[in-house]
Amino acid sequence: MKKLLSLAIACVLVMSIGVGAYAKDTIALVVSTLNNPFFVTLKDGAVAKAQEMGMELIVLDSQNDPSKELANVEDLTVRGVKAILINPTDSDAVSNAIKMINRAGIPVLTLDRGAARGMVAAHIASDNVAGGKMAGDFMAEKLGKGAKVIQLEGLPGTSAARDRGQGFAEAVKTNGFKVLASQPADFDRTKGLNVMENLLAANSDVQGVFAQNDEMALGAIRALQAAGKKEVMVVGFDGTDDGVAAVKRGDMAGTIAQQPALIGSLGVETAAKILKGEKVETFIPVPLRVVK
Repeated sequence: MKKLLSLAIACVLVMSIGVGAYAKDTIALVVSTLNNPFFVTLKDGAVAKAQEMGMELIVLDSQNDPSKELANVEDLTVRGVKAILINPTDSDAVSNAIKMINRAGIPVLTLDRGAARGMVAAHIASDNVAGGKMAGDFMAEKLGKGAKVIQLEGLPGTSAARDRGQGFAEAVKTNGFKVLASQPADFDRTKGLNVMENLLAANSDVQGVFAQNDEMALGAIRALQAAGKKEVMVVGFDGTDDGVAAVKRGDMAGTIAQQPALIGSLGVETAAKILKGEKVETFIPVPLRVVK
């Protein structure tokens, strides 16, 4: 009877270990949302690189909700993954998740968007400030100095929205643009459409629109087409498949192309180096280019 009881206890312990701990080379990717083509591509790049390197990669979707993001991180720290790649929902709100990971002694890397606080081993992203200025300077090439423009901002609180806005503001100053309006549309296509419709009502003389991502740009294009304003120049950001296709059709003047798959791939590569005890750069930039 005692032998049977001991065997039962042993079985429970083995099952508990299997549920509560991951394999030696298991790392995780926490994505802000998989309801956006850019982040799906980022995830795909990370998955492909992990498979190539023989690493296990767990992917969790935060659904643009900081509380979901924190719950995802808590689950991963309890289960003991070896490194966490995180694409923050919000650069300030993610700080609590980063600090939780720090307390667990797990290396953490941020992808595309940074964290306001906490210790991050490496940040892998495009230079969003340079990209925002690149977009504005490209508009100036086409429209000339002093053009009347509108900006559709990304999700408030994200480093990408802040940095792209900063870069665009530099271009506005350099090129003497008149900014008729600048309003958030949360990196969302439908919101980009709705916000653009509202802004057009009061700013019918707009000449150019800078949208801080391609999804908002595509929404803005629909609003402009519906209003019969096909001559208004629209510039996006990210270089998603839909964005590049819109450029090829002539609907969008250009987009500042990031390389999301490379961001994800470099995230996995860098995590592997850290786990081997190798030194890595704290900021790993990923090149940008204008697709026109």
